[in-house]
Amino acid sequence: MNYKGLVAVAPYLFNSGTLCKFIRNMSGTGKYQVYVTRSDMPHGGIELLKKQCNLKLWDQPSPVPRSEFLKSVGGANGIFCSLTDKIDKDVLDAAGPTLKVVATISVGYDHIDVQECRKRGIRIGYTPDVLTDATAELTLALLLSTSRRLPEAQHEAKTGGWVSWAPTWMTGPGLAGSTVGIVGFGRIGQAVARRVKSFNTKRILYYNRSEKTEAKETGAIKVTFDELLTQSDFVICCCALVPDTKELFNKAAFEKMKRTAIFINTSRGGTVDQSALIEALQNNTIRAAGLDVTTPEPLPLDSPLFKLKNCVVLPHIGSASIEARNTMSELTANNILAALNESEMPAELK
Repeated sequence: MNYKGLVAVAPYLFNSGTLCKFIRNMSGTGKYQVYVTRSDMPHGGIELLKKQCNLKLWDQPSPVPRSEFLKSVGGANGIFCSLTDKIDKDVLDAAGPTLKVVATISVGYDHIDVQECRKRGIRIGYTPDVLTDATAELTLALLLSTSRRLPEAQHEAKTGGWVSWAPTWMTGPGLAGSTVGIVGFGRIGQAVARRVKSFNTKRILYYNRSEKTEAKETGAIKVTFDELLTQSDFVICCCALVPDTKELFNKAAFEKMKRTAIFINTSRGGTVDQSALIEALQNNTIRAAGLDVTTPEPLPLDSPLFKLKNCVVLPHIGSASIEARNTMSELTANNILAALNESEMPAELK
Protein backbone atom coordinates (compact mmCIF):
# COMPACT_ATOMS: atom_id res chain seq x y z
CA MET A 1 0.00 0.00 0.00
CA ASN A 2 1.41 3.42 -0.98
CA TYR A 3 1.26 6.61 1.05
CA LYS A 4 -1.93 7.91 -0.58
CA GLY A 5 -3.67 4.62 0.00
CA LEU A 6 -2.70 4.59 3.68
CA VAL A 7 -3.98 8.13 4.14
CA ALA A 8 -7.27 7.14 2.52
CA VAL A 9 -7.94 4.27 4.93
CA ALA A 10 -6.51 5.88 8.08
CA PRO A 11 -9.82 7.38 9.31
CA TYR A 12 -11.48 3.98 8.97
CA LEU A 13 -8.72 2.25 10.86
CA PHE A 14 -8.67 4.58 13.80
CA ASN A 15 -12.41 5.17 14.04
CA SER A 16 -13.42 1.51 13.75
CA GLY A 17 -10.90 0.11 16.22
CA THR A 18 -9.51 -2.30 13.61
CA LEU A 19 -5.96 -0.94 13.55
CA CYS A 20 -4.65 -4.01 15.39
CA LYS A 21 -6.08 -6.37 12.78
CA PHE A 22 -4.81 -4.16 9.95
CA ILE A 23 -1.24 -4.21 11.29
CA ARG A 24 -1.42 -7.96 11.78
CA ASN A 25 -2.52 -8.58 8.20
CA MET A 26 0.16 -6.22 6.88
CA SER A 27 2.73 -8.69 8.28
CA GLY A 28 1.96 -11.02 5.40
CA THR A 29 1.11 -14.07 7.51
CA GLY A 30 -2.48 -13.20 8.33
CA LYS A 31 -1.98 -14.76 11.74
CA TYR A 32 -1.54 -13.43 15.25
CA GLN A 33 1.83 -13.84 16.93
CA VAL A 34 1.76 -15.55 20.33
CA TYR A 35 4.75 -16.16 22.58
CA VAL A 36 4.58 -19.33 24.74
CA THR A 37 6.98 -19.33 27.68
CA ARG A 38 7.74 -23.06 27.82
CA SER A 39 7.59 -26.14 25.60
CA ASP A 40 5.71 -28.44 27.99
CA MET A 41 2.40 -26.59 28.10
CA PRO A 42 -0.46 -29.15 27.81
CA HIS A 43 -1.11 -29.80 24.13
CA GLY A 44 -4.83 -28.98 24.05
CA GLY A 45 -4.34 -25.25 24.35
CA ILE A 46 -1.34 -25.18 22.04
CA GLU A 47 -3.25 -26.96 19.28
CA LEU A 48 -6.10 -24.46 19.60
CA LEU A 49 -3.69 -21.56 19.18
CA LYS A 50 -1.95 -23.10 16.17
CA LYS A 51 -5.17 -22.86 14.15
CA GLN A 52 -5.17 -19.06 14.25
CA CYS A 53 -1.71 -18.01 15.39
CA ASN A 54 1.97 -18.29 14.71
CA LEU A 55 3.59 -19.55 17.89
CA LYS A 56 7.03 -18.81 19.21
CA LEU A 57 7.93 -21.18 22.03
CA TRP A 58 10.78 -21.36 24.47
CA ASP A 59 12.00 -24.81 23.51
CA GLN A 60 12.69 -26.17 27.00
CA PRO A 61 10.36 -27.75 29.60
CA SER A 62 11.47 -25.14 32.12
CA PRO A 63 10.84 -21.44 32.74
CA VAL A 64 12.21 -19.23 29.99
CA PRO A 65 15.34 -17.37 31.18
CA ARG A 66 14.73 -13.69 31.72
CA SER A 67 17.24 -12.56 29.11
CA GLU A 68 15.76 -14.92 26.52
CA PHE A 69 12.23 -13.78 27.33
CA LEU A 70 13.10 -10.11 26.84
CA LYS A 71 14.95 -10.86 23.63
CA SER A 72 12.26 -13.02 22.04
CA VAL A 73 8.90 -11.53 23.02
CA GLY A 74 9.11 -8.50 20.72
CA GLY A 75 6.19 -8.11 18.33
CA ALA A 76 3.96 -10.61 20.12
CA ASN A 77 0.21 -10.01 20.09
CA GLY A 78 -0.30 -12.39 23.01
CA ILE A 79 1.70 -14.09 25.76
CA PHE A 80 0.84 -17.58 27.06
CA CYS A 81 2.64 -17.74 30.43
CA SER A 82 2.69 -19.54 33.76
CA LEU A 83 3.09 -18.40 37.35
CA THR A 84 6.87 -18.83 37.06
CA ASP A 85 7.06 -16.00 34.50
CA LYS A 86 7.33 -12.45 35.80
CA ILE A 87 5.30 -10.19 33.53
CA ASP A 88 6.42 -6.68 34.43
CA LYS A 89 7.14 -3.35 32.77
CA ASP A 90 10.36 -4.63 31.19
CA VAL A 91 8.58 -7.56 29.52
CA LEU A 92 5.72 -5.35 28.35
CA ASP A 93 8.20 -2.83 26.94
CA ALA A 94 10.07 -5.62 25.17
CA ALA A 95 6.85 -6.97 23.66
CA GLY A 96 5.95 -3.53 22.36
CA PRO A 97 2.67 -1.90 21.31
CA THR A 98 1.42 -4.98 19.45
CA LEU A 99 0.79 -6.85 22.72
CA LYS A 100 -2.93 -7.12 23.42
CA VAL A 101 -3.28 -9.94 25.95
CA VAL A 102 -1.37 -11.80 28.65
CA ALA A 103 -2.92 -15.11 29.66
CA THR A 104 -1.58 -17.23 32.51
CA ILE A 105 -2.20 -20.94 33.00
CA SER A 106 -2.94 -20.40 36.70
CA VAL A 107 -5.62 -19.02 38.97
CA GLY A 108 -3.03 -16.82 40.70
CA TYR A 109 -1.83 -13.68 38.96
CA ASP A 110 0.58 -12.10 41.44
CA HIS A 111 3.38 -12.63 38.89
CA ILE A 112 1.70 -10.14 36.54
CA ASP A 113 1.92 -6.37 36.95
CA VAL A 114 -1.82 -5.85 36.66
CA GLN A 115 -1.72 -2.06 36.90
CA GLU A 116 0.91 -1.75 34.19
CA CYS A 117 -1.13 -3.98 31.88
CA ARG A 118 -4.28 -1.97 32.47
CA LYS A 119 -2.44 1.28 31.87
CA ARG A 120 -1.48 -0.03 28.43
CA GLY A 121 -4.89 -1.53 27.63
CA ILE A 122 -3.53 -5.10 27.76
CA ARG A 123 -6.14 -7.64 28.78
CA ILE A 124 -5.35 -10.39 31.30
CA GLY A 125 -6.67 -13.94 31.26
CA TYR A 126 -6.41 -16.52 34.04
CA THR A 127 -7.92 -19.91 34.94
CA PRO A 128 -10.31 -19.79 37.92
CA ASP A 129 -12.79 -22.59 38.68
CA VAL A 130 -11.19 -25.29 36.53
CA LEU A 131 -8.51 -26.19 39.09
CA THR A 132 -10.72 -25.92 42.18
CA ASP A 133 -11.39 -29.63 42.62
CA ALA A 134 -7.81 -30.67 41.91
CA THR A 135 -6.39 -28.19 44.42
CA ALA A 136 -8.97 -29.09 47.07
CA GLU A 137 -8.16 -32.78 46.63
CA LEU A 138 -4.44 -32.11 47.00
CA THR A 139 -5.11 -30.00 50.10
CA LEU A 140 -6.87 -32.93 51.75
CA ALA A 141 -4.13 -35.33 50.66
CA LEU A 142 -1.48 -33.06 52.17
CA LEU A 143 -3.48 -32.60 55.35
CA LEU A 144 -3.86 -36.36 55.84
CA SER A 145 -0.25 -37.07 54.88
CA THR A 146 0.93 -34.58 57.48
CA SER A 147 -1.45 -35.41 60.30
CA ARG A 148 -1.09 -39.18 59.91
CA ARG A 149 2.67 -38.85 59.29
CA LEU A 150 2.61 -40.89 56.10
CA PRO A 151 6.01 -39.87 54.61
CA GLU A 152 7.66 -40.42 57.99
CA ALA A 153 5.98 -43.82 58.38
CA GLN A 154 6.98 -44.89 54.86
CA HIS A 155 10.58 -43.93 55.61
CA GLU A 156 10.56 -46.06 58.76
CA ALA A 157 9.10 -49.00 56.82
CA LYS A 158 11.83 -48.72 54.17
CA THR A 159 14.79 -48.24 56.51
CA GLY A 160 14.16 -50.81 59.23
CA GLY A 161 12.42 -48.61 61.77
CA TRP A 162 9.33 -50.82 61.53
CA VAL A 163 10.11 -53.47 64.16
CA SER A 164 6.61 -54.43 65.28
CA TRP A 165 3.18 -52.94 65.85
CA ALA A 166 3.22 -50.53 68.77
CA PRO A 167 0.26 -48.75 70.39
CA THR A 168 1.65 -45.20 70.29
CA TRP A 169 4.15 -45.40 67.44
CA MET A 170 3.47 -43.18 64.39
CA THR A 171 0.26 -41.81 65.86
CA GLY A 172 -1.17 -38.48 64.75
CA PRO A 173 -4.39 -36.52 65.17
CA GLY A 174 -7.48 -37.45 63.17
CA LEU A 175 -9.99 -35.13 61.55
CA ALA A 176 -13.08 -36.61 63.22
CA GLY A 177 -14.24 -34.37 66.04
CA SER A 178 -11.70 -31.66 65.23
CA THR A 179 -12.05 -27.97 64.45
CA VAL A 180 -10.77 -27.01 61.01
CA GLY A 181 -10.02 -23.38 60.20
CA ILE A 182 -9.83 -22.21 56.59
CA VAL A 183 -8.23 -18.86 55.76
CA GLY A 184 -9.58 -17.68 52.41
CA PHE A 185 -13.09 -18.88 51.65
CA GLY A 186 -13.26 -18.48 47.90
CA ARG A 187 -13.83 -21.31 45.45
CA ILE A 188 -10.98 -23.48 46.71
CA GLY A 189 -11.59 -22.76 50.39
CA GLN A 190 -15.24 -23.73 50.05
CA ALA A 191 -14.32 -26.89 48.12
CA VAL A 192 -11.93 -27.84 50.93
CA ALA A 193 -14.70 -27.22 53.49
CA ARG A 194 -17.07 -29.56 51.64
CA ARG A 195 -14.48 -32.29 51.73
CA VAL A 196 -13.40 -31.96 55.37
CA LYS A 197 -17.05 -31.97 56.45
CA SER A 198 -17.30 -35.58 55.28
CA PHE A 199 -14.68 -36.54 57.90
CA ASN A 200 -17.16 -35.81 60.73
CA THR A 201 -15.33 -32.71 61.87
CA LYS A 202 -16.79 -30.93 64.87
CA ARG A 203 -16.65 -27.42 63.40
CA ILE A 204 -15.42 -25.62 60.31
CA LEU A 205 -14.33 -22.03 60.86
CA TYR A 206 -13.37 -19.60 58.15
CA TYR A 207 -11.82 -16.18 57.83
CA ASN A 208 -12.27 -14.22 54.61
CA ARG A 209 -11.54 -10.65 53.59
CA SER A 210 -14.58 -10.53 51.31
CA GLU A 211 -18.14 -10.45 52.60
CA LYS A 212 -19.33 -12.30 49.49
CA THR A 213 -19.00 -15.87 50.71
CA GLU A 214 -21.34 -18.84 50.81
CA ALA A 215 -21.08 -21.11 53.84
CA LYS A 216 -24.58 -22.59 54.12
CA GLU A 217 -23.68 -25.86 52.42
CA THR A 218 -20.93 -26.68 54.90
CA GLY A 219 -22.22 -24.90 57.99
CA ALA A 220 -18.90 -23.09 58.26
CA ILE A 221 -18.77 -20.28 60.80
CA LYS A 222 -17.17 -16.94 59.99
CA VAL A 223 -14.75 -15.73 62.68
CA THR A 224 -11.92 -13.27 63.06
CA PHE A 225 -8.42 -14.30 62.07
CA ASP A 226 -7.30 -14.47 65.69
CA GLU A 227 -10.31 -16.57 66.70
CA LEU A 228 -9.57 -19.00 63.89
CA LEU A 229 -5.93 -19.33 64.94
CA THR A 230 -6.65 -19.94 68.62
CA GLN A 231 -9.55 -22.37 68.15
CA SER A 232 -8.50 -24.55 65.19
CA ASP A 233 -6.83 -27.95 65.32
CA PHE A 234 -6.02 -27.65 61.61
CA VAL A 235 -5.32 -24.29 59.95
CA ILE A 236 -5.52 -24.33 56.15
CA CYS A 237 -4.35 -21.40 54.03
CA CYS A 238 -6.37 -21.03 50.79
CA CYS A 239 -6.19 -17.26 50.32
CA ALA A 240 -4.80 -15.35 47.36
CA LEU A 241 -1.45 -13.59 47.69
CA VAL A 242 -2.20 -9.85 47.78
CA PRO A 243 -0.59 -7.06 49.83
CA ASP A 244 -2.99 -7.71 52.73
CA THR A 245 -2.08 -11.41 52.92
CA LYS A 246 1.68 -11.17 52.40
CA GLU A 247 3.29 -12.99 55.35
CA LEU A 248 -0.11 -13.14 57.05
CA PHE A 249 1.19 -16.23 58.82
CA ASN A 250 4.05 -14.73 60.81
CA LYS A 251 5.61 -15.39 64.19
CA ALA A 252 2.71 -13.78 66.03
CA ALA A 253 0.20 -15.89 64.11
CA PHE A 254 1.98 -19.17 64.83
CA GLU A 255 2.27 -18.29 68.52
CA LYS A 256 -1.52 -17.87 68.68
CA MET A 257 -2.14 -21.37 67.36
CA LYS A 258 -2.56 -24.42 69.56
CA ARG A 259 0.68 -26.28 70.21
CA THR A 260 -1.10 -29.30 68.71
CA ALA A 261 -2.17 -27.43 65.56
CA ILE A 262 -1.23 -28.51 62.05
CA PHE A 263 -0.73 -25.83 59.39
CA ILE A 264 -1.42 -26.51 55.70
CA ASN A 265 -0.61 -24.14 52.83
CA THR A 266 -1.70 -24.76 49.25
CA SER A 267 -2.08 -21.11 48.23
CA ARG A 268 1.17 -19.16 47.79
CA GLY A 269 4.47 -19.29 49.64
CA GLY A 270 4.41 -15.53 50.12
CA THR A 271 1.48 -15.77 52.56
CA VAL A 272 3.92 -17.22 55.10
CA ASP A 273 6.94 -15.78 56.88
CA GLN A 274 8.94 -18.92 56.20
CA SER A 275 11.63 -18.27 58.79
CA ALA A 276 8.91 -17.88 61.41
CA LEU A 277 7.34 -21.16 60.31
CA ILE A 278 10.68 -22.97 60.56
CA GLU A 279 11.17 -21.60 64.07
CA ALA A 280 7.63 -22.63 65.07
CA LEU A 281 8.22 -26.19 63.84
CA GLN A 282 11.67 -26.48 65.43
CA ASN A 283 10.41 -25.20 68.79
CA ASN A 284 7.16 -27.21 68.69
CA THR A 285 5.13 -24.01 68.78
CA ILE A 286 2.84 -25.96 66.42
CA ARG A 287 2.75 -29.70 65.83
CA ALA A 288 3.42 -29.91 62.08
CA ALA A 289 3.04 -28.29 58.67
CA GLY A 290 2.20 -29.47 55.17
CA LEU A 291 3.29 -27.22 52.31
CA ASP A 292 2.62 -27.36 48.59
CA VAL A 293 4.05 -23.86 48.15
CA THR A 294 7.23 -22.26 49.48
CA THR A 295 9.53 -19.27 49.07
CA PRO A 296 11.39 -19.59 46.82
CA GLU A 297 10.29 -22.28 44.41
CA PRO A 298 11.90 -24.67 43.97
CA LEU A 299 12.97 -24.81 47.59
CA PRO A 300 16.77 -25.15 47.98
CA LEU A 301 17.82 -28.65 48.97
CA ASP A 302 19.57 -27.32 52.08
CA SER A 303 16.38 -25.70 53.40
CA PRO A 304 15.68 -26.54 57.07
CA LEU A 305 12.14 -27.50 56.05
CA PHE A 306 13.46 -30.64 54.37
CA LYS A 307 15.28 -31.66 57.55
CA LEU A 308 12.22 -31.46 59.80
CA LYS A 309 10.28 -34.66 60.48
CA ASN A 310 7.17 -32.65 61.28
CA CYS A 311 7.00 -30.97 57.87
CA VAL A 312 5.82 -32.37 54.54
CA VAL A 313 6.89 -30.40 51.46
CA LEU A 314 5.45 -30.94 47.96
CA PRO A 315 6.67 -29.28 44.71
CA HIS A 316 3.62 -27.07 44.00
CA ILE A 317 1.39 -29.76 42.47
CA GLY A 318 -1.98 -28.47 43.69
CA SER A 319 -3.59 -28.42 40.25
CA ALA A 320 -1.61 -31.33 38.86
CA SER A 321 -4.40 -33.64 37.80
CA ILE A 322 -4.29 -34.53 34.12
CA GLU A 323 -7.83 -33.28 33.57
CA ALA A 324 -7.30 -29.96 35.35
CA ARG A 325 -4.07 -29.10 33.55
CA ASN A 326 -5.53 -29.89 30.11
CA THR A 327 -8.59 -27.75 30.84
CA MET A 328 -6.38 -24.93 32.13
CA SER A 329 -4.35 -24.99 28.92
CA GLU A 330 -7.43 -24.84 26.72
CA LEU A 331 -8.93 -22.02 28.78
CA THR A 332 -5.68 -20.04 28.53
CA ALA A 333 -5.67 -20.47 24.76
CA ASN A 334 -9.32 -19.44 24.46
CA ASN A 335 -8.64 -16.38 26.61
CA ILE A 336 -5.91 -15.35 24.16
CA LEU A 337 -7.99 -16.01 21.05
CA ALA A 338 -10.99 -14.13 22.39
CA ALA A 339 -8.90 -11.10 23.33
CA LEU A 340 -7.11 -11.01 19.97
CA ASN A 341 -10.43 -11.22 18.16
CA GLU A 342 -11.83 -8.46 20.37
CA SER A 343 -14.42 -10.76 21.92
CA GLU A 344 -15.49 -11.54 25.47
CA MET A 345 -12.86 -13.65 27.22
CA PRO A 346 -13.99 -16.81 29.04
CA ALA A 347 -12.02 -15.79 32.14
CA GLU A 348 -10.78 -12.21 32.12
CA LEU A 349 -9.32 -10.56 35.19
CA LYS A 350 -11.48 -7.52 35.78
